[in-house]
Amino acid sequence: MSLTSAATLATLDRTGPRRITDLAAVEGVTQPAMTALVRVMEESGLVERRGDASDKRVTLVCLTEAGASYVRTRRQAGVDAFEPLIGELTGDEVEALVAALPALKHLAELESQDREGPKR
Repeated sequence: MSLTSAATLATLDRTGPRRITDLAAVEGVTQPAMTALVRVMEESGLVERRGDASDKRVTLVCLTEAGASYVRTRRQAGVDAFEPLIGELTGDEVEALVAALPALKHLAELESQDREGPKR
């Protein structure tokens, strides 16, 4: 799976259903490229298109259960990769990581807000 596909699934997981134009802007690709990407992910069963109840002209891209499961599996793989490495750190290094967590969380929130723009 491409990085853009994985990032798009993660965006949908964090923000919920989105328009293709919104996803294209968030992921920094053209609308035709996002349309093609969504089509492939739809064929793979990771996303589906649904109508927007508030605007019948709009189609939203939504995660399927398979897509949500893929995102959870990727996140767990990241945890599994770092967990044994953290066990190799000294006590002082672990304390430094713990102390840095609030700042890292804030950075992630800022980056997420920047990429996602206004929520729908």
